[in-house]
Amino acid sequence: MNRQSLFFTVTVTFIISLILVVVSFIIIMIGNQKRLESTLFERYQPLTKMVYRQHHRFGNINEEFKQSLEPFNYDLYLKKSRIDSITYNPNTKVIVEKRFKNNTMRVLQLDNRQFLYLNRKDMTFLVEDKNEFTESSAIYIILIFAIILITLILSFLVTLRKLMPLKILKDKVSTLGDENFDFECCNTDRKDEVSLLALEFKKSAKKLKELKEARNIFIRNIMHELKTPITKGKFLTEIQRNEENDAKLKEVFNRLEALINEFASIEELISSKNVDKKIYFLNDILDNAKDILMIDEDRVIEQHDNLKLEVNFKLFSIAIKNLLDNAIKYSKDKKVTVRTENDNIIFENSGEALAYDLEKYYEPFFANEQKTDNSFGLGLYIVHNILKANAYDLEYKYENEKNIFICKKEQ
Repeated sequence: MNRQSLFFTVTVTFIISLILVVVSFIIIMIGNQKRLESTLFERYQPLTKMVYRQHHRFGNINEEFKQSLEPFNYDLYLKKSRIDSITYNPNTKVIVEKRFKNNTMRVLQLDNRQFLYLNRKDMTFLVEDKNEFTESSAIYIILIFAIILITLILSFLVTLRKLMPLKILKDKVSTLGDENFDFECCNTDRKDEVSLLALEFKKSAKKLKELKEARNIFIRNIMHELKTPITKGKFLTEIQRNEENDAKLKEVFNRLEALINEFASIEELISSKNVDKKIYFLNDILDNAKDILMIDEDRVIEQHDNLKLEVNFKLFSIAIKNLLDNAIKYSKDKKVTVRTENDNIIFENSGEALAYDLEKYYEPFFANEQKTDNSFGLGLYIVHNILKANAYDLEYKYENEKNIFICKKEQ
């Protein structure tokens, strides 16, 4: 593991904290035991002296001495069988133990009963203390430290879980150079800083992916659009030179120049969604679109008002051009009607209804993938993006055997 990584630092910090907690637990348990021994030793020292003094003075412990202890709530066991029933009981616990040369002192507990066990030169004495049962605080110390330990472990696991997106993110970012934009691993609803960072990287990767796909589409569009005028130009160069053919050849070069300008505008749209917009008339934009498309005037039936539009002239002309091109290409009579309704620009043609929802045609080369004749290739993809950049939406409906595309100004 990299010693400079956050995971290494967090793990080492956890191990050190764990060691400190365990050491603290051991020290406190030892200290608690010593305090308990000191308390019980001081408590039973007078009783111990009394028992040993009686035995030393009279040589034995009699019934009279036993009765003298009863006012103090002490019960002295004289019979060996009673003593053995306590000392050899497997449930009897030794709370504290002190050894002084030939003397042994223990405090025993059995079923909430407490005893003083004394052994001296093979003489055993057992006194039951009926005054007070000494509760050991060890169980509470263990409980507290167990809670601390569990909390520490859970904190470590939660911290690792919080940092895990960062590790995954590091691995994913390292693959960006190989154009791996898959950041699905960073899906999360959490609001911590690491998760938010992962989400931001995911958004950035998504934008890079979209930009890459858009540029690929842009290149394909160049190849597709340039094919027709280049083919036409090659044909014109192979036939006899005359004034009419020269005019057509010039027209081809003008078309190529217009396409290059169109591609530059599309590339501008791909690179940035912020486009410069000014006020233009619909007639001028429509005329420019028809010039780019190089179609006969009778193909477009104009029934529109000369609206004032706040748009980017080049880009909006390209969108209109694609709408005209699609409408003519897929109409029965190879014509399109352009009309206006309030601020909306409407394109109508007679033909079959779209086979899929309009949104499907916004996907680049969707129709090509579907291998259908009802295909719009890149046309509606470009139209959709240009209209959005100019604050317009595209709507579609089919009425009276007519396809109706509506460029609607966003509210």
